[in-house]
Amino acid sequence: MKRILVGGVGNIFEADDAFGVEVVRSLSARTLPAEIELVDFGICGVDLAYALTGGYELVIVLDCAQRGHAPGTISVVEPKEKPAPQNMAAMAHNLDPATILKSLAGHEDLCEKIVFVLCEPQSFGGDEGAMGLSETVAAAIGPAADVVERLSKAYLREHAAAGRSAENMSGSKTERSLR
Repeated sequence: MKRILVGGVGNIFEADDAFGVEVVRSLSARTLPAEIELVDFGICGVDLAYALTGGYELVIVLDCAQRGHAPGTISVVEPKEKPAPQNMAAMAHNLDPATILKSLAGHEDLCEKIVFVLCEPQSFGGDEGAMGLSETVAAAIGPAADVVERLSKAYLREHAAAGRSAENMSGSKTERSLR
């Protein structure tokens, strides 16, 4: 099983909607643990759906979302309940991350844990759209990248400790991996 996928979603032609894509770009300039894979999904919801069933233990999805906070506010959301399954084919033109998650509910290969790192947008560019993030949301890229890095490293530490604990109980790595 692969370890961690960090995926940015968003439309670069709709101003702050490009937040997730820009955070992935920022993270790509950092030195991250080898267990972390970065992917710019852009507006390719189907690719994100396949990735969520691609054998990852943890998937962190970066996106912007209107949650009623001040623009630039970062929120970390971990779904607590499994959504009821929905037919993805019926929602082909509305493949946002929440819709994708609903469509994959109950799928046997769905990743173990999903976390959303979201930013409150200031603007989507209006009817004409716009290239580039607002200053407020652009200022949130670094802090969001820091959050992703902290979440990823904490997850890796927890699972390394759990692995060592299981090794100590079983006496060997081989026994643990056969369970």
